[in-house]
Amino acid sequence: MFSHVNEMNNSSIHTEDFLKPDIFSIISGVAGKNDLETYVIGGYVRDAILGRNPGNKDIDIVVSGNGIDLARMVAAAIDRRIKVSVFKNFGTAMFRYKGQDIEFVGARKESYSRDSRKPAVVPGSLEDDQKRRDFTINAMAIRLDGDGYGNFIDPFQGMDDIKRKLIRTPLDPEKTFDDDPLRMIRAIRFACQLDFTIEESTLDAIARMHSRMDIVSQERIIAELNKIVLSPAPSKGFLLLDKTGLLDMIFPELTGLKGVESVNGKKHKDNFYHTLEVLDNISVNTNDLYLRWAAIMHDIAKPLTKRFDPEHGWTFHGHDFAGSKMVPTIFRKLKLPLNEKMKYVQKLVLLHLRPIALVQDIVSDSAVRRLLYDAGEDIEDLMILCEADITSKNEFKVRKYMSNFRLVRKKLQELEEKDRIRTFQPPITGDEIIKTFKLKPSSIIGEIKTAIKDAILDGIIGNNYEEAHEFMMKKAKELGLKEGGTE
Repeated sequence: MFSHVNEMNNSSIHTEDFLKPDIFSIISGVAGKNDLETYVIGGYVRDAILGRNPGNKDIDIVVSGNGIDLARMVAAAIDRRIKVSVFKNFGTAMFRYKGQDIEFVGARKESYSRDSRKPAVVPGSLEDDQKRRDFTINAMAIRLDGDGYGNFIDPFQGMDDIKRKLIRTPLDPEKTFDDDPLRMIRAIRFACQLDFTIEESTLDAIARMHSRMDIVSQERIIAELNKIVLSPAPSKGFLLLDKTGLLDMIFPELTGLKGVESVNGKKHKDNFYHTLEVLDNISVNTNDLYLRWAAIMHDIAKPLTKRFDPEHGWTFHGHDFAGSKMVPTIFRKLKLPLNEKMKYVQKLVLLHLRPIALVQDIVSDSAVRRLLYDAGEDIEDLMILCEADITSKNEFKVRKYMSNFRLVRKKLQELEEKDRIRTFQPPITGDEIIKTFKLKPSSIIGEIKTAIKDAILDGIIGNNYEEAHEFMMKKAKELGLKEGGTE
């Protein structure tokens, strides 16, 4: 990613390579006609230098003048049908063009009061605008108008920080973070995404000022936290959040996993570091945000269920069930969605011990069928989570578990092809039971349906109508029922 960066300096950057999209020539033409000093700034410039495909990024345009007016003029120059969204309180406007959001803002000064979540914005110069940026790597700009077209402006040596792989604030970090405390999490997020290091004084300032996060809305916090979760090695971000005191503020249930207790020479593993290892393991195999959240949450109830047994040592019985019950509360607090995504995480937390229990014993067809039935379409994700959960340093034990997991996967495939359990629907419906035995709605109907389901899952009968009907008649006879009415 950095092969070409080390060859660049501020005077030799070939910015024309970054300005190939036609939106820049359109903006240049409109800005030039209206004598408006205009720049592209921020993430687009940073990622162009890093070679991270800036075409996937929104484009931020700063103008020494009215950003809303420029947005409208540029949109009209492209197509008068383009809808421009205006945010007057922030002095910004944006429209979508070729799959990217193009946002315009007048150069400005911006700051937060001590108790406000919303910034106060006043007009300023480009220099003012660059000073208010969060990090030096996001304060680099390229001019888009007039004779200065393509000029690279980097007053805070952002290019040098890219070469050094460093996250640093343009001004004193306390000033930068005091203006917008969310930048503390953003520093950690960029360190994760880019595999950069946070400059020492910047990291120290986060540790000193982490309590300022209490003025930031949870919606803004979770947006950054999710980006950390989706980064290549999310444990790096969570360790930095923990080191600076931020994690205990925003997700104390996770820090509650920290620590090791020892009684009579018997101790348990540190479940905080184990969880981060599982998260990293799973991140190698999936970019699915909520499968990663399932990894974060899989042992979340261990502090509540921890017990010491003199014979067996430390136990965490029921932490799967208790953890699944904690998921809605944590999702609600973090402002994660309370929909099927939450239910998906709940399911994986509840079931995460089941495949592990299988590999510790003889893998019976019955147990595998029940796992298939309970996991349904999420069985593959559950297996990915369980394999990631093997973090033992004992290589023999790891090989044994993984070998057994392969056996479980083979059984899953064989039984799915044979019995179609993943999309299992009982061959006998409740309506048919009612009509056959002339029953009124009652618990006995559910009892018969459950008996049929269990018989199929246990391999007593096949998953087909004929065997299920025959079983139903036998079960009804045991219950004192006969076809056409009760005895």
